[in-house]
Amino acid sequence: MSNDVKGAEQRHTGGDSAGSERLRTFYRHLHQYPELAMEEYETTAAIRDWLGEEGIRVADQFELPTGLVAEVGSGGGPIVALRADIDALPVQEASTHHYPSKIPGKMHACGHDFHTAALIGAGILLKHKEAELQGTVRLLFQPSEENAKGARLVIHSGALEQVEAVFGLHNKPDLPTGVIGIKEGAIMAAADGFVIEVEGRGTHAAVPEAGLDPIVVAAHIITALQSVVSRNVGAQESAVVSVTRLYSGVTWNVISDKAVLDGTVRTFDEGVRQRVRTRVDQIAAGVAGAFDTTASVRWIEGPPAVTNAAAWVKAAEQAAQIAGLEVITPVPSPAGEDFALYQRETPGLFAFLGTSGPHEWHHPSFEVDEEALPLAARYLAELAERALAELNHRSDSRKA
Repeated sequence: MSNDVKGAEQRHTGGDSAGSERLRTFYRHLHQYPELAMEEYETTAAIRDWLGEEGIRVADQFELPTGLVAEVGSGGGPIVALRADIDALPVQEASTHHYPSKIPGKMHACGHDFHTAALIGAGILLKHKEAELQGTVRLLFQPSEENAKGARLVIHSGALEQVEAVFGLHNKPDLPTGVIGIKEGAIMAAADGFVIEVEGRGTHAAVPEAGLDPIVVAAHIITALQSVVSRNVGAQESAVVSVTRLYSGVTWNVISDKAVLDGTVRTFDEGVRQRVRTRVDQIAAGVAGAFDTTASVRWIEGPPAVTNAAAWVKAAEQAAQIAGLEVITPVPSPAGEDFALYQRETPGLFAFLGTSGPHEWHHPSFEVDEEALPLAARYLAELAERALAELNHRSDSRKA
């Protein structure tokens, strides 16, 4: 950790105290009552109620099965969007959280409850300054991020139409509270899955020569796949290819006629992404052919890499500084995020906000520092306000 980061951690005093307890109330309720992707009915109802208490209008014209869209501002002028995800994970909580999940087998183990509470807080801050806003801020409470379906639903609803910039953040447990990571370019990876089916010929395990063993072929494919990154991805590039499951057969004395491999590919560059996929296809077919078997590859296309627009980096850094955050250049994460799908529609920026957590995302003992809530809310509100001002300035400059 750099001295600057350590200093930020030591100087941090909790940020803007206005509304901090209310943000904690939102966060704790959400944490206690997690709901999985596409099941976030009570979560959506709670968000709707909290927004209503603050006089923030819900934009029901954007129809979603769960989740919702709200707006602050004049309803005219440029439109920018702030996004939070609302779904939880099928994880049994094992943390020492003071307000643990009350739903067995379900937990906010990725901090989406934190993101949601922070976005509500940003909406409240913006509502207090609504008359001064130079346009409209659209608040996207997105369902179903964990299965990468929610962003597509929001886009299909029309909620990104006329939006000129979209912003979001993700808690980062390995960064201290009071620090934010902002960078141009890729910050999270494209996340694709693959399923390779090897077709052989079954036989009695005592006479393997009478068949074509798909398990041996699968083992050779796994070994060959290890060369994709080392021999097809340059030293200045990055990729991960992981086989995560192998299954075949039903009993100990029969060689099955099929073996199946599951795995994932993570990349930060679209060219590398396509190159890796091509090599996986070629290796599976080539190795299988060498053993007189066949192999087919089915790709499960995930979101592309989260790639930040250079045009919004300065505004994000300025908003972070106003919010009392120390700005650093973060190390990109190989995890995936469907926020990337918004960035295919309109320029945007995604940041990592430090939360001093003891464990990484998806761990059963995952926790965030509640002191980061007001910092996150203020950062999002400041960024939205600055983005509207910048868009108006750009428009005036074009007219001039």
